[in-house]
Amino acid sequence: MNQQLQFDGISEFILTAQLQSFTAVALQLGVTSSAVGKAVSRLETRLGLKLLHRTTRKLTLTNDGEAYLAACLRVTEDLANTENCLSTGLAEPRGLMRVDLPGAFGRRYIGPTLIALAKRHPQLDLALSFGDRIVDMIADGIDLAVRIGDLRNDSELVARQLGQQHLVICAAPGYLQHRGAPTERTDLLEHDCVISWRRGARASWLLKGENGQMEEQEIHVRHSLDDGETIVQSVLEGCGLAQLPTWLVHQHLISGALVTVLDRHAGASMPIHAIWPRTRYIQPKVRVVIDALMKLATGQPDIFHCGAFNPDQS
Repeated sequence: MNQQLQFDGISEFILTAQLQSFTAVALQLGVTSSAVGKAVSRLETRLGLKLLHRTTRKLTLTNDGEAYLAACLRVTEDLANTENCLSTGLAEPRGLMRVDLPGAFGRRYIGPTLIALAKRHPQLDLALSFGDRIVDMIADGIDLAVRIGDLRNDSELVARQLGQQHLVICAAPGYLQHRGAPTERTDLLEHDCVISWRRGARASWLLKGENGQMEEQEIHVRHSLDDGETIVQSVLEGCGLAQLPTWLVHQHLISGALVTVLDRHAGASMPIHAIWPRTRYIQPKVRVVIDALMKLATGQPDIFHCGAFNPDQS
């Protein structure tokens, strides 16, 4: 496609969405309102989408129009930032940085690091979201995300590993006194297990088999909770067993408030990655966040590279 045609109508569409009037856009651009309307119509035809609802009184965006406007604004913002960096020779991070983080891990460790980073760079604005759901980074306009677990093969994304999360199965001493400690993997079918809420997936934990390989073990679920901190609290209260990352329960294991079980089957781990959309030019705002995360991971090996729990190392 001709590059000029590829961008034809985009500036008219952005202004129309913002001003909600072909006439107002025409006055700003110094053309006729008919020319503006035709430019937007050609854009809709090329995309095969209806971007605007047109009435005699006003213009409003369709759902597709809202999504396309968000994409256009991201592109123009990125282009402006890139041009500014190239023209001034400066690599000062600036603009809105949209980052999606895992819930408890993001709030506890990464969020504070990014807030401190933004304080050092007054032109860097943050939009942080926390959760464990999978998001479409491209469609949702996410500049960078941190993910715990295996990644899907996606040619549109770049990933850099920050570390490894290790898991243990633990419970409160009171629960174990009442129900007994599991000694075999299959005992988990008879115990109360607390898991992170998931849609449609069979309830299982990843445990080490007799051959040393990691295998899924079906469990009996008592509670499904969509928050890591809440799962920890429920286990502390004696609600059952949970398979949790060592960074989340380390202090409770040190104090004895929680104890591990089935240690010979422990060893499950999940990689921690920073991921971002693949581009030829990494903007300074993205680069500075990546560098900050790598420095954080290197400086806290007990969090990002911790192995099996060992009280003697604390």
